[in-house]
Amino acid sequence: MIRPSYIFTSESVSEGHPDKVADRISDVVVDAFLSRDPVARVACETLVTTNRIILAGEVRTSDDLIGDIVGGLEAKVRQAVRDIGYAQNGFHWATADYACHLHAQSADIAMGVDAGEQKDEGAGDQGIMFGYATNETAELAPAPLQWSHNILRRLAEVRRSGEVAGLEPDAKSQVTVQYENGKPVRVLKILVSHQHKSGLSPADVRGLIEPYVRESLPEGMIDGGTEWIVNPTGNFVIGGPDGDAGLTGRKIIVDTYGGAAPHGGGAFSGKDPTKVDRSAAYACRYLAKNVVAAGLADKCTIQVSYAIGVSRPLSFYVDTHGTGRVDEEKLEQILPELIGGLTPRAIREHLGLNRAIYERTAAYGHFGRTPDNEGGFGWEKTDLVEELRRAA
Repeated sequence: MIRPSYIFTSESVSEGHPDKVADRISDVVVDAFLSRDPVARVACETLVTTNRIILAGEVRTSDDLIGDIVGGLEAKVRQAVRDIGYAQNGFHWATADYACHLHAQSADIAMGVDAGEQKDEGAGDQGIMFGYATNETAELAPAPLQWSHNILRRLAEVRRSGEVAGLEPDAKSQVTVQYENGKPVRVLKILVSHQHKSGLSPADVRGLIEPYVRESLPEGMIDGGTEWIVNPTGNFVIGGPDGDAGLTGRKIIVDTYGGAAPHGGGAFSGKDPTKVDRSAAYACRYLAKNVVAAGLADKCTIQVSYAIGVSRPLSFYVDTHGTGRVDEEKLEQILPELIGGLTPRAIREHLGLNRAIYERTAAYGHFGRTPDNEGGFGWEKTDLVEELRRAA
């Protein structure tokens, strides 16, 4: 049974949060390789801390490209940090120490993933992946998470444009929503912790951010009883990688559904699309979103599982949480075949994942976004709706 009335909270973190800085750098590396070789393999981890950036991981491409691509990474990494806005004494895009420890991919992994005469391309690892969609927002994403993302994305826009002075890149948000009959009806609490220049009080910061927070949420969701909590520690001047070390892949719930749906455990950033942690999670979101967009359910969760080196999924599961208008068993038969049986190759080709489209995903969620003209966020399309309605 789905509880009709409850309170739920989700959080987001800004592009300047240290873990998100690391995610973006790792995806800069993925894009650098895929822009030169669409079938390159990349698994990049990044550590950022006080004036230090360290890359490590495995890559594979042609020998004549790898040196050239790796040699050009430092400039791309520094430009990403500059774009985020870090020019502080403790973390500066131009002066931070940079070290790259990328090396060749394991031959054993490559053997399992590569296609051959007797087998299709296999999954890049074992694991379970989930996708989720809900009709409680226009983006078909959970409201507390979507609104938390909206707040920080808007604050980043006005910070970087210069419209608001005094804000620095690191920030976190948290939105607590009251649900009645399964639908969000009001925002109970808004929490924003935002790095700022010295001399500003929490009241000053609230005065800077409140107009943009209000415009980031649907009209009527904030009322006179909404509780505001801004910079509860009292001071947030030291932040970013200088205040807390950042690592790739530590914000997986922020990246997905804010706790409203399960997560398989694997991170996304820094991985090329042969890694099903990333590509199959995108495919599951794509299928779940189309189920909801087609009106076949109000909510939909999908799980898929893989074995390393094996192309076909080991299992496929659909749960419409009691809101479905089509049998879940029927959806389990229909959905995988809409993407070629959900093999890694079929997912990559259907969603156009072998492109340099990943840096833009690193902050404000991989889901609930708008597909762009360059192929980014293609898994957010709802182009299966009519086909699903006919099949179901």
